[in-house]
Amino acid sequence: MSDSSSVREVPAHPASHGWPLFRVRGIRVSIHWSWFLVAVYEIQTRRGDYSSPIWNVAEYLALFLMVLLHEFGHAFACRMTGGQADEIILWPLGGVAFVRPPARPGALLWSIAAGPLVNALLVPCLALLSMATVGAGADMRKLVHTVSFLNLVLLVFNILPVYPLDGGQILRALLWFVIGPVRSLMVASVIGILGALALGVVAWIKAGIWLGILAAFILIRALEGFRQARSLSSLAAPARHQDVHCPSCGQSPPCADLWNCDTCGRKFDTFATGGRCPQCGKGFGWTSCPLCGAVHQTDAFR
Repeated sequence: MSDSSSVREVPAHPASHGWPLFRVRGIRVSIHWSWFLVAVYEIQTRRGDYSSPIWNVAEYLALFLMVLLHEFGHAFACRMTGGQADEIILWPLGGVAFVRPPARPGALLWSIAAGPLVNALLVPCLALLSMATVGAGADMRKLVHTVSFLNLVLLVFNILPVYPLDGGQILRALLWFVIGPVRSLMVASVIGILGALALGVVAWIKAGIWLGILAAFILIRALEGFRQARSLSSLAAPARHQDVHCPSCGQSPPCADLWNCDTCGRKFDTFATGGRCPQCGKGFGWTSCPLCGAVHQTDAFR
């Protein structure tokens, strides 16, 4: 079974997509309903690996415990940078940490890299556990060895430089230091699209259903990133409010009608009108940056 654990950088609240399980330091952990269906299927198809199905259940749960630790790595690292992280959802292909790090390459890099780092730290721990179970029963030894192997697979797979996998987002963060947030997203997304197509070919040759599903997931997310990068690129052309800067990304917002009044629906340039809708007169004390999405008090942009 492959893992597609990743970080969602866009603001999202997936509570409607999963059933809440528990909270850890304000982070809600939910599980998608399809997880149970796939769990039953996977456990049934591998019943002959152990002397009892209980061991198959233990193996499956251990796999998702590793995924959960991986996602907590993302969430806690994001909070360390001053970002927002309050939701983790488990699904059949792994897990997703819904986080929003500050719009800085260093913050994104640490928020992403912390996930694979958890798996890297588990490698020696599981190796010691494997040595400690040398004299144990065959089922126990097989369980520990399988979990150790799966952890290594998760680590290697997640650091592949294919967006939106962790490796692809790490590549994007590193490129951000050199070519900026928009072009780095564009490059990472294109690599992700090519990687998804290559993975799809492998899935077709090997008739791998799960590999094909994973390739489709990567392709969809990479295309989303590409469209987002193109949309952000289009915002770079208009004139900018040179006397206004976003506290998060430091960029000057475009002189364009990009803000929408939630009362009358009028689109307007909030920095040209002093944060007030020119049609109904409603004032807005908080403003979102159209370039990085960060939300600050309107006066903080000055």
